[in-house]
Amino acid sequence: MHAPVTPPPIDSDLLLLAYRSGIFPMADTRSDPDVFWVEPRRRGILPLDGFHCSHSLAKVLRRGIFAVTCNAAFGEVIEACAGPRRDGGDTWISDRIEASYRALHAEGHAHSVECWQDGRLVGGLYGVGFDRVFCGESMFSRVPDASKVALAWLVAALRRGGTRLLDCQFITPHLATMGAVEIDEADYLERLRAAQVSTDGLGAAEGDGLGDGAAEGFAAGAPLALPDGFAALLADAAGAGLSSSPGNFIAQSLTQTS
Repeated sequence: MHAPVTPPPIDSDLLLLAYRSGIFPMADTRSDPDVFWVEPRRRGILPLDGFHCSHSLAKVLRRGIFAVTCNAAFGEVIEACAGPRRDGGDTWISDRIEASYRALHAEGHAHSVECWQDGRLVGGLYGVGFDRVFCGESMFSRVPDASKVALAWLVAALRRGGTRLLDCQFITPHLATMGAVEIDEADYLERLRAAQVSTDGLGAAEGDGLGDGAAEGFAAGAPLALPDGFAALLADAAGAGLSSSPGNFIAQSLTQTS
């Protein structure tokens, strides 16, 4: 008797085309070989100029409880996100989907933010980035506040890099407390179109009036990919004399505009 054949990862070009069109894949279970394509009628987004950094989160950021990195452990992050859910349900991140995003990461289109404590990975998130768009896929937390800190750093780095749209896919109570809102499909697709860069590097995002911009520190030219925005953020912290406590710099930048 032959073992079942595992389908190959989703083609990276097809996967990126889907995201550019407002569509993303999911699976029913971890072992499901099939994927289905999702195009929500209601979409969760987190306006980058509307991120809610609470006093308690700002305090955690300033204390530097976590060391935060970008793309240092993408494989570990997606594996943790695909792990057993707290409610006992199965994950939508199948082996095939995980392999697809690992390939996308190797090609420079999928990125992660990691939170570390005493050298141990305790939280993080990953997603897909292109032009002035970042589509958050999943996050996890093994200790309190780790995923919130990862999200705060993500927002700050995306703002620094000139991103216009942070797509959360589906709204949750947790995301809503941090500023996420739900919009209809037509609104989302218009924002998605406006955030995609044209061949001249300026794109429709300049002056689009949609209000999801990077505000202070907005990149006027071509946008920075998440790792470059993250690196620029650290350089800014160093320039402000806060290289030893970048979390304090993040807290300042987010509370000034929240």
